[in-house]
Amino acid sequence: MKLFFVVFVAALALSAQDPQSPKKQTPPTPKAATKAAPKVTDASKPTAIPAEAVQDADGDYRYTDPQGKKWIYRKTPFGVARLEDTPERTAAKAAAADGAGIKATEAGDTVRFERLGPFGVWKWEKKKSELDETEKAALKNSQANNKTVSKQD
Repeated sequence: MKLFFVVFVAALALSAQDPQSPKKQTPPTPKAATKAAPKVTDASKPTAIPAEAVQDADGDYRYTDPQGKKWIYRKTPFGVARLEDTPERTAAKAAAADGAGIKATEAGDTVRFERLGPFGVWKWEKKKSELDETEKAALKNSQANNKTVSKQD
């Protein structure tokens, strides 16, 4: 009885399977193909930095295309990334350069920094002689804030 059941289920599964004959495809008419076919670009091709692009101090390349749109090209480990150059991006870069969002505390010859990051507060220390431009700006901002707070008291 079990053997009959196994043979019956196998025959049922094979009969439900699609036939293995190839399906015929009809080619589209030329008139319909030109109307319905959208322009397709190949995203697998690597993006190249245009020869007219100008490199800035950060290592990014800036380029304005013939339509007047501004682009930023950046080299990454995965290839070249192209970003649209918007006023918001420029404002965010300027805010980061002037030390906004970084709290600096002097402790003798060293300076302690704190900044809110995506995974919590980032803390680091540096000697005053080793500060970069962003850290110098953050130190000046915190000193100015301390002076204004002490004047209000």
